[in-house]
Amino acid sequence: MNLKTDSYYLGIDIGGTKCAVVLGTPGGQVLGKIRFETLSDQRGPYPILEQIDQAITSLIQQGPGGRLQAIGISCGGPLDSQTGRILSPPNLPGWDDIPITEYFGNRWDVPVALQNDANACALAEWRYGAGKGTQHMVFLTFGTGMGAGLILNRQLYSGANDLAGEVGHIRLDDEGPIGFGKAGSFEGFCSGGGIARLAVTQLRHAREQGLLSSLMGITPNEDHTITAKDVFEACEAGDPVALDIVSTVGQRLGQGLALLIDILNPECIVIGSIYERSGHLLKAHMDRVLHQEALPAALERCRIVPAALGDQIGDFAALAVAGSIASP
Repeated sequence: MNLKTDSYYLGIDIGGTKCAVVLGTPGGQVLGKIRFETLSDQRGPYPILEQIDQAITSLIQQGPGGRLQAIGISCGGPLDSQTGRILSPPNLPGWDDIPITEYFGNRWDVPVALQNDANACALAEWRYGAGKGTQHMVFLTFGTGMGAGLILNRQLYSGANDLAGEVGHIRLDDEGPIGFGKAGSFEGFCSGGGIARLAVTQLRHAREQGLLSSLMGITPNEDHTITAKDVFEACEAGDPVALDIVSTVGQRLGQGLALLIDILNPECIVIGSIYERSGHLLKAHMDRVLHQEALPAALERCRIVPAALGDQIGDFAALAVAGSIASP
């Protein structure tokens, strides 16, 4: 680390598989990073927190000097951002009511903030990425699930108890793939798992009609089932069943976006993960429904763009949470 800085942030990204601790500048430059396996099924939360603390110590000792201003934590929910407690996330067994901001605040004597990963990613894309400079922005995860982070009037809006932005739960149809525990939901149609389930249904109908698809050669077994990636690759190759699946996903994405545009009137909707990689296959279908469903004046004002931070978004997300509470 050769860069000298007067102050810096620390970001902690906690996942069920990996954890990362990141040291960065207020401008979003990553100065150092330590990553390790969470192993949450083999040990409780406090050994993991101790390893995170050791990583913080190591990064600061190797760091550029200056003053630690704040620590930001990004973690999957449920959680309570107001009290800084993690509340039993399904991918972190044993993390039941963990006072994580108090834990690190006591150790480092700086402000500490906690946000769920969708909100943290929204802050990252707003501060450093595709939504930079906007006043009103929506970030959509569109990955394993479909969640949203809302930046309204240049502030993160998390709702009464951190449930604002759970757009995946919106029902778009009475029937359809299950996502977020609800058939026909936004997450059911527009998420990695939802697209895979939609593919299984569409392939069954195709077989009944005597149609052929390259996706039929993917035999579900313990090692592999049909994935969203398989569907988009087959679509690129012109497979008729995959083209139909992607058309459905794009139309449902447009339907969900129209609701957000009509209700929130954002300047920008930033969409991550699947849309970053395959948005070119979805866009025409999405746009057609948007022009049918959304208020024209609101749609005209709203840019819909892929996320800009790519695979590094988790690092920037945790730093952006720190930036949201750091003193000027």
